[in-house]
Amino acid sequence: MPRERIVAIANQKGGVGKTTTAINLGTALAAAGNRVLIVDFDPQGNASTGLGIERAARRITSYDLILGRATITDAVLPTRVPGLSIVPATVDLSAAEVELVADPRRVYRLKDALAGLAGGFDLTLVDCPPSLGLLTVNALVAAHAVLVPLQCEFFALEGLSLLLRTIERVRRSYNPILEIEGVLLTMFDRRNNLSGQVETDVRSFLGERVFETVIPRNVRISEAPSHGLPVLLYDLACSGSRAYAKLAGELLRKSPEPARAA
Repeated sequence: MPRERIVAIANQKGGVGKTTTAINLGTALAAAGNRVLIVDFDPQGNASTGLGIERAARRITSYDLILGRATITDAVLPTRVPGLSIVPATVDLSAAEVELVADPRRVYRLKDALAGLAGGFDLTLVDCPPSLGLLTVNALVAAHAVLVPLQCEFFALEGLSLLLRTIERVRRSYNPILEIEGVLLTMFDRRNNLSGQVETDVRSFLGERVFETVIPRNVRISEAPSHGLPVLLYDLACSGSRAYAKLAGELLRKSPEPARAA
């Protein structure tokens, strides 16, 4: 894995697998020997919960980070996964968009904060909220690339064009090196003809931008967060774990060295 690459996991639709992908892709990459950081940038704090970080342990969070009240070093917590760390989140983060509205550097807050990593991690995954507000824009400005989870359902492509336009606007205005890492098809059900049709449509529309790996609908993936575990620790043999391990391998093969903005 190239050093210090930052990938935002974003889609303005909720329930498409952003947090699940952040947790399990991060775990698989850490298992491959990479130092991985997850920034929980969703006020729901589900990535933190899914990695077993108790509420009482979230004393310094991404809210403190984006407001400049703490450094990235202060905010990072270890997880039970070797090589995987997290900046946790709480509902306080939802106030950041209002508190930063008058700040002329409001879209650069996360980028400025992550600059303090100083080579501590090979990859940073930013788990974005289900919106295209200031928090998601901060993630896109800070990132080298965007990974877009896309649920295999009838409305899968609805809203995707808006996200792609937002990515292009951020590239033009704030972050010229931003690229699309790939679109990840999630919750794929082989028993359902609709899933296959959605996959065909998405691949015909986006071509090589779509990952070869498809994440299946799998009950073990759904159960794992309630135990505070990634599915790869909860049930390594299940189809969900195998899919995320395959995705990690695909990402490692395709990731270029991170570019640097001038």
